[in-house]
Amino acid sequence: MDTPTRPPPPPGSSAAVASPNTPTPRPERRPTPPAFSSPLSARFSPQIPQQDWLPLSSSRTPGSLSSGEGVHHTSSPVPQFSTPPGPPIFSSPLRPAAVPFQASPATPQPVAFSWGSSLPTSSSPPYSNGSSELPLHHSADVDESTLESPYVLFSAHKVLKRKKLANVPSLGFGALVSPGREIAPGPEVVHHEPHRCQTCGAYSNLYCEILVGSGQWQCVICKNLNSSNGEYIAPSKEDLRHWPELSSSAIDYVQNGNRPGFVPVSDTRITAPIFLVIDECLDEAHLQHLQGSLHAFADSLPPTMRLGIITYGRSVSVFDFSEGSVASADVLPGDKSPSQESLKALLYGTGIYLSPVHASLPVVHTIFSSLRPYKLNLPEASRDRCLGTAVEVALAIIRGPSADRTRGIIKRSGGNCRVLVCSGGPNTYGPGSVPHSFSHPNYAYMEKTAMKWMDHLGQEALRHNTTVDILCAGTCPVRIPILQPLAKSSGGVLILHDDFGEAFGVNLQRASSRAAGSHGLFEIRCSDDILVTQVIGPGEEAAVDSHETFKRDSSFCIQMHSVEETQSFALSMETKGDIKNDYVYFQFAVRYSNIYHTDISRVITVRLPTVDSVSMYLRSIQENAAAVLIAKRTLLHAKTFSDAIDMRLTVDERVKDIAVKYGSQLPKSRLYRFPQELSTLPESLFHLRRGPLLGNIVGHEDERSVLRNLFLNASFDLSLRMLAPRCLMHREGGTFEELPAYDLAMQSNVAVVLDHGTEIFIWLGAELAAQEGKSAAALAACRTLAEELTEHRFPAPRILAFKEGSSQARYFVSRLIPAHKDPPYEQEARFPQLRTLTPEQRTRLKSSFLHFDDYSFCEWMRSLKLVPPEPS
Repeated sequence: MDTPTRPPPPPGSSAAVASPNTPTPRPERRPTPPAFSSPLSARFSPQIPQQDWLPLSSSRTPGSLSSGEGVHHTSSPVPQFSTPPGPPIFSSPLRPAAVPFQASPATPQPVAFSWGSSLPTSSSPPYSNGSSELPLHHSADVDESTLESPYVLFSAHKVLKRKKLANVPSLGFGALVSPGREIAPGPEVVHHEPHRCQTCGAYSNLYCEILVGSGQWQCVICKNLNSSNGEYIAPSKEDLRHWPELSSSAIDYVQNGNRPGFVPVSDTRITAPIFLVIDECLDEAHLQHLQGSLHAFADSLPPTMRLGIITYGRSVSVFDFSEGSVASADVLPGDKSPSQESLKALLYGTGIYLSPVHASLPVVHTIFSSLRPYKLNLPEASRDRCLGTAVEVALAIIRGPSADRTRGIIKRSGGNCRVLVCSGGPNTYGPGSVPHSFSHPNYAYMEKTAMKWMDHLGQEALRHNTTVDILCAGTCPVRIPILQPLAKSSGGVLILHDDFGEAFGVNLQRASSRAAGSHGLFEIRCSDDILVTQVIGPGEEAAVDSHETFKRDSSFCIQMHSVEETQSFALSMETKGDIKNDYVYFQFAVRYSNIYHTDISRVITVRLPTVDSVSMYLRSIQENAAAVLIAKRTLLHAKTFSDAIDMRLTVDERVKDIAVKYGSQLPKSRLYRFPQELSTLPESLFHLRRGPLLGNIVGHEDERSVLRNLFLNASFDLSLRMLAPRCLMHREGGTFEELPAYDLAMQSNVAVVLDHGTEIFIWLGAELAAQEGKSAAALAACRTLAEELTEHRFPAPRILAFKEGSSQARYFVSRLIPAHKDPPYEQEARFPQLRTLTPEQRTRLKSSFLHFDDYSFCEWMRSLKLVPPEPS
């Protein structure tokens, strides 16, 4: 294999004439460290002559946050991560809100990881890596107020120096990391091997100190001095800017020299197979919707995409495309896993079970049209479905004959495969099944056995580079605890729909087309002052032998199930002791193979300033990010409905504790005033405790379980919308005004759009609905806005539209904060638009409310003996 070439050194630099064999000058030993320093770390932090050091932190690139004193950051726009397109592109200008609406934080919890499974993260190492040594010399001209990383969003732009103040668990400190996010323009791409610290494994970056005479660089994590083999030798700091890793906070190291995005026509992403696994036990109404979605799905596929079709009921039918224009199928029994003999007959026979769309599209449409409704007179939950066996057969065909001769991870030209399961009921037949009835005397044991079997099947799919997505629809409970392990372990998703109609069809198309990297390894490194206490996200702790180890490597490594831009990791952190340095450093590295089988190492380095002032720290808090982090820590423990009730009480206690720790007590009173710097935080926590994630506005536990699992792994954008809905009111001329998500927005002469992540609601007031022309125009504008908001969101939300007073309007009203019972002065304080209403309009507004047995946000705060913060 060719050795990757390095870019030529800058003209006129000493590297241009230095011999690669020239010995590196030995640096001087540093003097005895201060009394607080660890003697061990002194060995790795040599003193360098001041004139030779060139700090590399003056470039204005993404990667760090503000160090300005007294700058209020809470109202600054939050960087977007992935799924929902944000900020959205509106077809008409968006009118600024009278009261800016923001979402806010929720609650920290114990050490946990990945989809809700708990595991310990990094522990305090038995040594100091030197972050308390002699301070580094940072450039004075760095304007870090302009630096934000699109891949990492911290809950605060500053870190408190004092441990006692920093480690308040009710608020917490952490970050949301989306390592697989794709943005335009992307990170700098380099085609040479990265320089890594020989002691801790960290990568060279723009914050490293460089000894320009020898090209040595000092690691920001452990302070060890490393050689660059003479490559960083330069006469000046400006000459070092030719190295992308020394001028940008985000770098993609491409191992094979192919830049992602420039691919040949024979694209392996296009030819990667997709297997449709279809439930054939559907009633006629559901089947008609499913057939429409399947036909549209087939027409949307690229011509070179290889497609396979399997149907399952009591048996498994594998459709054969070798007959030309005739649809035929090989049938296998569903009561047990397929035998080796039957699999060999499929794999080595004359049948073609994966065929390019351009060669088999007419047959595919014929197969979809030939599906027939279930004929026996049995309830949906009592019908035999061998879903587990069907997925086993699909995986065997995707692996192909080479699986007989290959051990370990299989990488083939048809990698990054997907199995899309279209299910209308539970798996009740064959391996991984449960009894039809919950009253079966052995149900609990059989459920536990089925969950283990499904988890093993998902791991086997992941080992063969295949993702299993399960898309369920209909009114029959599908037993989420059984199916979730299969999707989770393979790196896929499980989504519930009301029916097999439009939303199902859109999600089927987006599931098949979303990019997914494989063999992902996510590494987290922090300054010695910082301890990672909890990681929540789509992965599991990596085995020691699955990655490189260094002699003093305190990093935490995560084996990712897949690498997608719709995902994020939620990291909780603490300080190990009082911080003496002016900055702390964080480095996140993900190594994976992308959809074109290019090996990529993405390295993101962030520097945060440290402060003594609590008020400065509070002003630097990013309330939306903190809200999402706290909500994920809370939902990690809400595995059942009873757990969710307990977590509501946890939210209450957390809000009270934040007010006590950071707020102020009123004179001669037991009431505490919530800190004004966190004015939107309690409102977002109120949405959390009464919304679909912890509340009871979603009916079935299957739906709540799916929403929680989706939220724990979702990108920041989708997580924020699922936590706190966004309310947009339609105005004259097609403009939209953003309003607080209160029921006071339900004015009879307007239309309102409410974006709640997985669902979007369009509400038409009665007065507007009575005007046929105006209501049609408003409804069309609202639908256009909803489609723009969710154009790239996965899973695609369902969009519901209804009129004021209809039975469906309860879906909309239940997600708004009730404020109609609050005193007028509190209503106007949080909803200033009321001041413009006439007395007649106020009367109609009061009569339009659906009175739920629920208290308002202000009543909730008063019940906690807190004074609500003034609206921002």
